[in-house]
Order: sequence, then C-alpha cells, then structure tokens
Amino acid sequence: MVSFRRHNREYLQHKLKRLQDLQTEIYRQLQLLIPDEVVHYDSFLSRVHGSPLLRMDVLERHPYTHFVRLTYQFEKMEPPEVAPDAHIRVYNDARMAEVTSFDPVQGFTRQGLELLTKKAPELSEANQAGFSSSSHRRPTSVSSSYPPLQILQRSWRQNRALDKWLSYLLHQGHSLTSMQAASDKISGNQAKPLKQTVHSI
Repeated sequence: MVSFRRHNREYLQHKLKRLQDLQTEIYRQLQLLIPDEVVHYDSFLSRVHGSPLLRMDVLERHPYTHFVRLTYQFEKMEPPEVAPDAHIRVYNDARMAEVTSFDPVQGFTRQGLELLTKKAPELSEANQAGFSSSSHRRPTSVSSSYPPLQILQRSWRQNRALDKWLSYLLHQGHSLTSMQAASDKISGNQAKPLKQTVHSI
C-alpha cells in the first residue's frame, strides 16, 4: 500500500517536472524576443501593426542569469501606462526562465519567502533587510509550515500565463528583428503600472 506521504511526494515531483518543462519553453520563446544587443543596451522596444508598444528593460545582469521586465506600454494614456508588467528571471546556464511577478512592487520578492512570511510574520523584518534564500538559511522554527504545494501551484499559474502571453506576442509579430534598443526605461517615472491608476480612482 502506498502511503499518503509517498503519494504526496510523487505528486509534487510530477508537478515540479511539469513546471520545469514549462520554464524551458518560456526560455525558448524569450530567445525569439531578446536580441543579441542585450549585452550592450538595457532597454528595448518593439512596434508591430495591431499591437501595443512592447517594452523590455534589463533590470539585473549576472554571469549566468539576468532579470528582465517585459510589458506593453500604452502610449495614448498620460502618463503612459504598462500592463501586464512581467518580471522574468532568465537562467542561461540551465536554459530556463520563470516569471517572478506581474507586479513591479513585488518583482524582486521570491515566492517562497512571501508565502513563508504570511505564516511567520516575524520574518517580515528579514525580508525588508534583504533576506534571500541564497544568502541565508530558512529558519528552522518555521520549516514545518513551509508550503511547497502552494508555491508550485502559484508558480505554475503565473508561468503558464507568461507562456501564453509570449506565444501571443510571437503570433503578433514581435521578434528579434522588431526589438530595437530604446533611449529610455520603462521603470522610470514616465510609465506606471495600469493597476496603480485603477487603485487611485
């Protein structure tokens, strides 16, 4: 008889494999949008007929990864507004990419820590001080409340949404050739997320 614990572990492994396959596909699609000039420029734009302006900023560069922001920019609004505002971590060594957020405020927050602090509010101070899974160990006092299934499900939903949007962008005609270097950043004051204007009404 298969124990519940073993069944749960196998289910999580299956979900994780599906998520990794999805992140590999996201990486493949991004390679059809990110031009070689990304090594020289931080900001890009793509104009194609029948589509809003597509903008991309390189937010971070590291030897094997980089962090990009990809969004539509609606220029007819004043100030210009952006949506869906995807923040994407690209792992060039593993040939995978994942969306970390569709919200610029939470773009740099890791999902595991975000869910963990909801169950253990005492970690919020560590989060504000720049706590990251790479530089600190997860406190043992809350290890039993770490919700791996919730993280997988949330990550699956967000990455599936990005996968569909990237497919749509490529179908619209956005490509390596349409993506051109831009002189300004979307992360400046000239553009703000669409939902911020909705909340301010």
